[in-house]
Amino acid sequence: MAVETKTEKDKDSASLYRPVFCRIVRISDLTPTEKLFRIEMPEGRDLNQKPGQFVQVSILGLGEAPISVSSSPTRRGYFELGVRNAGALTNALHQLKVGDEVGIRGPFGTFFDVEKFKGKDMLLISGGCGLAPMRSLIQYCEDRRGEFGKTFVIYGAKAPADVLYKDELEIWQGSDIFETHVTVDNIPQGTCYDGHVGLITTLIPPLEIEPEKSIAVVVGPPVMYRFVIMELKKKGIREEQIVVSLERYMKCGVGKCGHCTIEHLYCCLDGPVFWFNEISNLRGAI
Repeated sequence: MAVETKTEKDKDSASLYRPVFCRIVRISDLTPTEKLFRIEMPEGRDLNQKPGQFVQVSILGLGEAPISVSSSPTRRGYFELGVRNAGALTNALHQLKVGDEVGIRGPFGTFFDVEKFKGKDMLLISGGCGLAPMRSLIQYCEDRRGEFGKTFVIYGAKAPADVLYKDELEIWQGSDIFETHVTVDNIPQGTCYDGHVGLITTLIPPLEIEPEKSIAVVVGPPVMYRFVIMELKKKGIREEQIVVSLERYMKCGVGKCGHCTIEHLYCCLDGPVFWFNEISNLRGAI
């Protein structure tokens, strides 16, 4: 039997706290406030993330921030981060160029358990920036299409200018792998848009699903969860069939700082991905 040496244990422990400097190889504009960064690790290594996990991204002198990985581990040789310009670090990240380096710790947290999803129909429901972590699962379903049943991609944004991954949404809408529905809450005056208008909850009632063989995954702003889950229950989806990814400020990523606690749980360790029936009665979870 192989025995892990102290040196190996120290190396694993150090990797939790010490960032690896990785190179930005592509930057794409998603919206006026969001960019997509494609990043390569040293020596062509894979990040080895699982769909739904996050990393801690750092820039020297500015600290670090938790950012969900928005690409599937089935896409090898790189990983991608969708980043909103929302603070000092993310603003600095938006100023970087191809060839620059960022520090990466992780991946951290729980993940979408694709092994338990196999053979199930999938309802992948995301709002706003929630499409970034959901994209990792959508890509996984796309690359392993034979492992899942009918797959719905449901996405809502505030306005047309806020829609993320527009090109990919168009591809998913034209694909025979997904049934894709997109909506926006409102259309600002002077905006050209001919798609669905209304809250994301309006997209759920018309879906033709088989609730007994379905899994629903929900990712988005906190205000969205309660109402989306109400609509799912009306369709016959039970709490134990619903998976959620919660948004918290996971400052350390390793359960040391306590910033992300939900009662007795640490969102960075016990989450961010939870089966809804496990956290539905916890104060402040949703």
